Amino acid sequence: MFRRSAPTIPDGIPVLSRGSHRNPRKGACFMEMASYLAGERWSDHPRCTHPLLASLARCINDAVDDDTRQEFTELIPEVVGLNPSDPRVVPALVRQAALAALPIAAEEVQHVMALALLTAEQTIATLGGQPTEQLSAPARQALAAAPASERWARRFISGSGIRQRPIRASVAPTVTALAISGIAHACAPDTDRRLAALLRAAIDETRALMPADAPATSAPAPADRQSFDPELKVRA
Repeated sequence: MFRRSAPTIPDGIPVLSRGSHRNPRKGACFMEMASYLAGERWSDHPRCTHPLLASLARCINDAVDDDTRQEFTELIPEVVGLNPSDPRVVPALVRQAALAALPIAAEEVQHVMALALLTAEQTIATLGGQPTEQLSAPARQALAAAPASERWARRFISGSGIRQRPIRASVAPTVTALAISGIAHACAPDTDRRLAALLRAAIDETRALMPADAPATSAPAPADRQSFDPELKVRA
């Protein structure tokens, strides 16, 4: 089984906050701290993390409240080096986002999530050489919570031929961002907890698709630094 020794969070890191930051003196978001731990240039788009997972993490970072965001600090080392090339990563992350949003989002978002979930399930099955007609138990449960949206999505698929098209990596960030927004604005309790659970699930899903012989990280991590140095890796 794949094991990865993650870099440690140094002392004195900035408080995580919304948005991107020109340099560490201005603060940091989740993915900017990941770029630092990976030894990369300061950026919220580091090479060390799968692009869709990084996009999802940025959106969740910006959607939750300040207290919940600080709890994400311990997750940051887990995304360093988490950049598998497996084509199942994109549909798997879309699937996770749709599963989380579908039961609670507003109806117009539910329609898109139902379509995304059905398409993601089919894409994963196709890539895995499995039958495409049978849905997973979590998908069936999520769709049962929004039957009107499932009917709409199936009519759309039937009329458009989209069933023959896999989820495109270029579209996936828009779908996951809509899912996160749908959760954040839902009339449901504990939306921040739901978003935190989605981030956890997305990291685990991506890790499960890492090759067993993957290197520990994509770049040397500054694990030996005893404190955070805001002068390092500043973006020009």
